[in-house]
Amino acid sequence: MSQNSKYPAYRELTIPALVLGVILGSIMTSAFVYIGLKLGFTLGGSTVAAIMGFAILRGVLKKGTIVENNINQTIASGINTASSGVAFTLPALFLLSLNNPDYANFDILPFLFAGTAGSFLGIVLIIPLRKQMLEFERLRFPTGIAVSKLLKSPGAGIHQAKMLGIGFGIAALFHTLEQLGHAPSEVDLGSPLGIASHIPFIVALSFANFGAGLLSGKGGLPFALGGVLAWWVISPIAVGQGWVSGVDAEQYPTLVGDQVYGSMLRPLGIGMLIGGALAGVVLSFPALKSAIQSLSAASKMKGGKGSSDELGSKALYTGLTAAVIVLFVAAMSVEGVSTGQAVAISLVGTLWLGLAGLIVAQATGMTDISPLSGLALIAVTLMFFLTSGNVIAAVMLGVAVCIGIGQCADMMQDLKTGHLVGSTPKRQQIAQFLVAWMGVPIAIFTVYLLWGSAENPGFGPGTALPAPQAGALSGIIESLVGGDVALDKYVAGAGLGGALAFYPIGGLGVLVGLAMYLPFSITLGYGIGCVVSIYLGKKKGNRWMGETLVPLAAGFIVGEALTNLTAVLVRLAS
Repeated sequence: MSQNSKYPAYRELTIPALVLGVILGSIMTSAFVYIGLKLGFTLGGSTVAAIMGFAILRGVLKKGTIVENNINQTIASGINTASSGVAFTLPALFLLSLNNPDYANFDILPFLFAGTAGSFLGIVLIIPLRKQMLEFERLRFPTGIAVSKLLKSPGAGIHQAKMLGIGFGIAALFHTLEQLGHAPSEVDLGSPLGIASHIPFIVALSFANFGAGLLSGKGGLPFALGGVLAWWVISPIAVGQGWVSGVDAEQYPTLVGDQVYGSMLRPLGIGMLIGGALAGVVLSFPALKSAIQSLSAASKMKGGKGSSDELGSKALYTGLTAAVIVLFVAAMSVEGVSTGQAVAISLVGTLWLGLAGLIVAQATGMTDISPLSGLALIAVTLMFFLTSGNVIAAVMLGVAVCIGIGQCADMMQDLKTGHLVGSTPKRQQIAQFLVAWMGVPIAIFTVYLLWGSAENPGFGPGTALPAPQAGALSGIIESLVGGDVALDKYVAGAGLGGALAFYPIGGLGVLVGLAMYLPFSITLGYGIGCVVSIYLGKKKGNRWMGETLVPLAAGFIVGEALTNLTAVLVRLAS
């Protein structure tokens, strides 16, 4: 671009940034689908993308600028948004198919359409809100601020890239040895001491668990303590009081732990997930009110046309119209959905996604926490009734909503980062439009890859990837279709999760519910990472944590995920 043009000749929206963002986003999407199935939540990919951007754009190409790297991380994190949207919803159909093979017979094309529509909707909804939320209300968006600080520290970025590479190498080496049978997947510290199976003291040797705990630090302790509550308090009380029937604790000690999990902890955990998520939605209503006021204020500025630095209202209206059409086509592609039901799915689904997107944008700006799973759960339940019990169509819309509202949060976080480092909003928005849809097919393919076959499921209860969010969704669907579920425990868990959501710790009900649902070996490994992070933070300080521990932990996560995904591909090819 010439010096006489409106924008100076400064590297920003470049081919290298686009290509690198797509590559990193694709890798992170696969890795974070794995993490979502393992832990029940995912982590932001902006930091990883920004670190690698420094290493490649500036370290290898010797040309990278701060705003060019911001385009790279915007694209990468936008693509990666599909990982949580898909991992929290689509696997529910696979889990349901274990008891009912009919759920396995679904066409993947509607899910691709719906996910793409959700991705674009999440981007266009943010266009009219950017100036109001960032420049007038000055919402914090903590993750956006953190990434901007990283982008402004190119010297530290090179060191961080090295640490990320070290973490990746360590995790990849260990889990390669594990796949070859030369390293254990967990260590049982309880059996040698004679501790019963329903009071487990087993640590999963997972660098992803440990790395996630390192990144979470003090904020992740409620998750770890939820596992302690489940297995070291509730489980022994239940067995001691004789609440677990059908298994003799002395004759079949191993089966007692399985029975406690299946008949009590799993349904309680699902109930707490549901209660905590729905309570989070209720608590977010003030954010919705504020977001609607922001939207109203934004529409009055320059007649709603926006500024020359960002896309105008035409892009918003075009995107909304296109999304409604694509959702209609997706719904019509589902077997058993009538034309009237398809219209309802497309219109009501778009409306709910819009409202949910407003909630998420405002909530993320204030607290960095969004009730994503609860909003998707409401969408699935709503569509279940609108389609007269069509489970495939209901989950399909859940995919669209989960991806869309995640995209809302991610786009606004990226725009906050760009606002702080001097990026052009329009260029970030254009970059996101060009490639954000790519994460949908990658995430769906990864789910299929990890599933394996119906005879040997690769995720779900009893596996290394418990898929807690999808498990909760499948449990709700089973109850909606009149299955034999533990409603008393669901209700009790929902009450507890809802009550915990009102504590001043964000998302507490959901975190504790996830921990109760997951095997304790995973939760304990994560908790150890939290404790180590707290200790190192006090000893080394925040700067060392940001420059060394954060990239090292990110490398642990990506290294394990990609190593295990590669092992799956090798097994399928052999």
